[in-house]
Amino acid sequence: MLQLLKQAPVSKAGTAMNCWNIRDSTKYKWRGLLLDESRHFFGKKTVKLILDWMAFYKLNRFHWHLTDEQGWRLQIKQYPRLSSIGGNGNRSNPNAPAAYYTDADIEEIVQYAAARYITVIPEIDMPGHATASNRAYPEFSGGGVGKYANFTFNPGKKGTYSYLTNILRYTKKLFPSEMIHLGGDEVSFGIDSWNHDPGVQELMSKEHLPDLIAVERYFIERMADSALTMYNKVLLWDEATDASLPVDSTIIFWWRHDKPEQLRKAFQKGYHVVLCPRIPFYFDFVQDSSHQAGRKWQGEFNSLGKVYDFPNNQPYTIDATNSLVLGVQAALWTETVLTEKRLEYLLFPRIAALSETAWTNTNNKNYDQFLIRLKKHFMWYRDAGIYYYNPFDSEKTPEVIDK
Repeated sequence: MLQLLKQAPVSKAGTAMNCWNIRDSTKYKWRGLLLDESRHFFGKKTVKLILDWMAFYKLNRFHWHLTDEQGWRLQIKQYPRLSSIGGNGNRSNPNAPAAYYTDADIEEIVQYAAARYITVIPEIDMPGHATASNRAYPEFSGGGVGKYANFTFNPGKKGTYSYLTNILRYTKKLFPSEMIHLGGDEVSFGIDSWNHDPGVQELMSKEHLPDLIAVERYFIERMADSALTMYNKVLLWDEATDASLPVDSTIIFWWRHDKPEQLRKAFQKGYHVVLCPRIPFYFDFVQDSSHQAGRKWQGEFNSLGKVYDFPNNQPYTIDATNSLVLGVQAALWTETVLTEKRLEYLLFPRIAALSETAWTNTNNKNYDQFLIRLKKHFMWYRDAGIYYYNPFDSEKTPEVIDK
């Protein structure tokens, strides 16, 4: 209806719409978008803008990455230093004043999303990506290595599990989604420090854990058990596929496109899966060969066409029709995104391609027709003050490079 209204004629009497008979159904139940606000914080106005366009494009899951190395963006009143100290800084300025969402902010955004039929899912990353939390409460730090100092929570301290369980319990009160994302990725960046931690060594001896990977899995399984006493579903990145988690209440997010074996393993173990591979769904990747800012993967980048063509024409072969696939999700990581203008440039129009990939059956998709229809959307972007990438003439809207 929103898309039809955009095309309806407007007069002094109001907006007139023709009568329509619509028969349609979605390809995927899960049609998601992740926003990272740890690296750079954008605030309610930007989040609401994203939610408005998600609704317009029939996306229904907003995955909110609120905690990581650079900043803790969620107020937890039981642990006030998380926001007052952990909320300080960002990727480009470690001295930036604290920026975070209060209880009232969260309630407002969750209600705003719900009115648009969008479920908001918070992510509290663990046991890695814990640097901001460890700035605030260093007693729960498991350390790290080199530039990843204080990267992990400490799995050898009983207090760590109580601390994180309390955080999850508080988060549960703010988000009615009945789902929590626990992260679980890239723990190896800081895991070597556990070799020198007496508490971790004691845990390994007591629980007969042969190596640090086993310690990581123990932590994930224990925190998932705690979370599942409060939530219906626990969500995790694909590293957690190797852990022993309850199949009926775990959702795996396959993000490592270079490790299709993790996806196959998730299917073999019976986990439901959301497909969010870096190629083509990481929107912090450049979208044109001439672009200078953003990421590439061994020369690969995420053009509009690659997003639209998924799962075809990718550097891997997967079964996206497997009954265990809940859907797809794109991620807007913000290491290189300091301004709303660059955020918009990376999101639009790839969000439109994501929408059709999530909604439309492959045999009904046609990229050439999509491009024809997309030109009308550019007019809507301009009317809304959105700065977007123009795949037909990139010089009309030059690349935004934040410094």
